[in-house]
Amino acid sequence: MRWALVKVSLAVTVMVVVAFAVPLGLVVKEMARDRAFSNAERRAAGLAPVLAITTDHEQLERAVATTDDGAEGRLAVHLPATPGEPGGKGAAIGTRRAGDADLATTRALGRATIAEVPGGSVLLQPTAVSSGQVAVVELFVPEGEVSNGVATAWLVLALVGVALIVGSVAVADRLGVRMVQPAQRLARAAHELGEGRLGARVREEGPPELKSAAVAFNSMADQVVQLLANERELAADLSHRLRTPLTVLRLNAASLGSGPAAEQTRAAVEQLEREVDTIIRTAREAKPQTGATPIVAAGCDASEVVRERMDFWSALAEDEGREVRVAGVERPVRIPVARPELVAALDALLGNVFRHTAEGTAFSVDLHNGDDAVIILVSDAGPGIPDPAAALARGAGSGRDGSTGLGLDIVRRMAESTGGDVRIGHSVLGGTEIRVWIGLDGRGAGTGEGGRGRRGRRRKA
Repeated sequence: MRWALVKVSLAVTVMVVVAFAVPLGLVVKEMARDRAFSNAERRAAGLAPVLAITTDHEQLERAVATTDDGAEGRLAVHLPATPGEPGGKGAAIGTRRAGDADLATTRALGRATIAEVPGGSVLLQPTAVSSGQVAVVELFVPEGEVSNGVATAWLVLALVGVALIVGSVAVADRLGVRMVQPAQRLARAAHELGEGRLGARVREEGPPELKSAAVAFNSMADQVVQLLANERELAADLSHRLRTPLTVLRLNAASLGSGPAAEQTRAAVEQLEREVDTIIRTAREAKPQTGATPIVAAGCDASEVVRERMDFWSALAEDEGREVRVAGVERPVRIPVARPELVAALDALLGNVFRHTAEGTAFSVDLHNGDDAVIILVSDAGPGIPDPAAALARGAGSGRDGSTGLGLDIVRRMAESTGGDVRIGHSVLGGTEIRVWIGLDGRGAGTGEGGRGRRGRRRKA
């Protein structure tokens, strides 16, 4: 496309230059010729007053000699023949170049004529003399004077034409580059995206049409990445959510006692847990290197969700002899998180308590409602988490059997979708305290000092 534009521009510009430069060059040549002979007519007319007064040879010779043209041998006067003169040709004063036929033609026409002679042209100007006859003033115009300035004008026209052609080609080339390069980048990015390189993007520049195409391509690529990330996240998260009912099954299976049926049930639950772990790890390993997918927050009542999930987990806690405390759920607390996401996050936190602490270990859930954030605290009296930073890394796990590391990541992504965060510390019960900060105004999570300030305003249970 680039060279096609250059060729088209070159052809069009050359045609325009030829169409204008050639006629203009001919006009310049004709103007120079007209200027030269107009000047010659003016100089030749200078002898008309002398011829109107006298035709004396000596006086005419002096008059011719006093002119610049006469001194240079370019002026001649052809007097008419004297009546009764043998031959009847008349006399010629000055340097003669014109032939008899040209002189006769000029006398017959009664107007100035131009005749070609060696080295240039002669202007023949008829002039009436005192006797009533017609004399002819001959003025020689050299070829150089006729074409004076024409070569320079033609050179200027040629340079202007070349400059126009070069400029047109350069502009067309730049326009071609401006059009072709964005198209080439778009094609390369499309091939890269087709080959699985999901980070391929195009700079949104160039002509409006190609810029719109680049914007649409980048939007499409972002949507593809987001869809793939959502698909893998969903596969991992849904698999992780199966851990909650599996925990219930495992605990119930443990209370079945002994016997073939009980052993088969426990083996089936363990097999199912291993399969779920395999699905989670497979989805995690296949996940492309993309940013966290934002969660669309439809909003829900955090107090209601906490009460509902604690009712569910309290039955298991009672079976294991765990002391449970819930605080801050007396009044509605609206948060910008979809109900299923908050349910998944709470189940992940509470499931970790049952999975990684011994039976009889107490735990509590506190809900704190602030001006710009809601804080959910899940505390236990277990052994704690030795490496909190590693526990928050997606897929890192705690190092314990059956841990995939996705539980806290589900909680973290839910909190970060609101501008909040998740932090792990030591609880007043002696074990782990997980603080989930959910932003209400989108300004992000507070600093460490802000977090301590929030804790300082806890409600009493």
